[in-house]
Amino acid sequence: MTEPLMLLGKPVVDAIEQNVRQRALVLANQNITPQLATILVGEDPASTTYVRMKGNACKRNGLTSKRIHLPESTTTIQLLAIIQELNEDPSIHGILLQHPVPRHIDEGTAFDAILPQKDVDGVSSAGFGLLALGHPGYGACTPQGILHLLDYYHISLSGLHAVVLGRSAILGKPMAAMLLNRDATVTVCHSHSRDVPSLVATADLLVAAVGKPRYVQGSWIKPGAVVIDAGYNPGNVGDVDFSACLEQASAITPVPGGVGPVTIATLLDHTVRAAEMSISQA
Repeated sequence: MTEPLMLLGKPVVDAIEQNVRQRALVLANQNITPQLATILVGEDPASTTYVRMKGNACKRNGLTSKRIHLPESTTTIQLLAIIQELNEDPSIHGILLQHPVPRHIDEGTAFDAILPQKDVDGVSSAGFGLLALGHPGYGACTPQGILHLLDYYHISLSGLHAVVLGRSAILGKPMAAMLLNRDATVTVCHSHSRDVPSLVATADLLVAAVGKPRYVQGSWIKPGAVVIDAGYNPGNVGDVDFSACLEQASAITPVPGGVGPVTIATLLDHTVRAAEMSISQA
């Protein structure tokens, strides 16, 4: 086989961020600065890093970010009160509750407390319902970022058989819905699926999101398939055995440097869109 196309995230991020800066400048001329509120509960080091990265991305692209850091002991009721304040603040265009929250907090209830028009991370039940039915809304940022990545590299989805490994509420399920909306035929694999390797072997497009390092083996990959690795595990490795799958794929994302950076850029795009929508709704 010929050398596979490397689906790098950086050029996609550069294109999205250039567009975001241009739109933020248009809003600035109307005295509006898109603002993202990030809520971090507890002291998880990875979450702290992600929130800082999102704040830095806002700063360099003409957005502002309001960081709210709550103690580990925060209750669900206290968190809901903070979210309600942000819902009511017209200067806040997007709200992001960093996942995961401490176990004693009802995460689903907290996500669903975010107004759909401010749910720029695409985590609420209402947002997912809009997405699944093909209505305007904000898709979960990682699967939406994957679509940006595929579009940038001119990979058409119509008619492809896509296999999604994982059925999480913020990745696998919305990814499947987005692919269906783009006319792909979709199979979703999960912990109870039988003979996962055989199912993966039928995929024209594979999206791996299971949180298991190097889970997908090269022998599973259909020759010429597009492989999207949405996993990130300790040791800077994804859910795909990259070197083995490289021999079979026609296109593949590296880890790191593939899907991850596009997720944050997508969040910025959604926040600017929320600010734009706030004008029309005023």
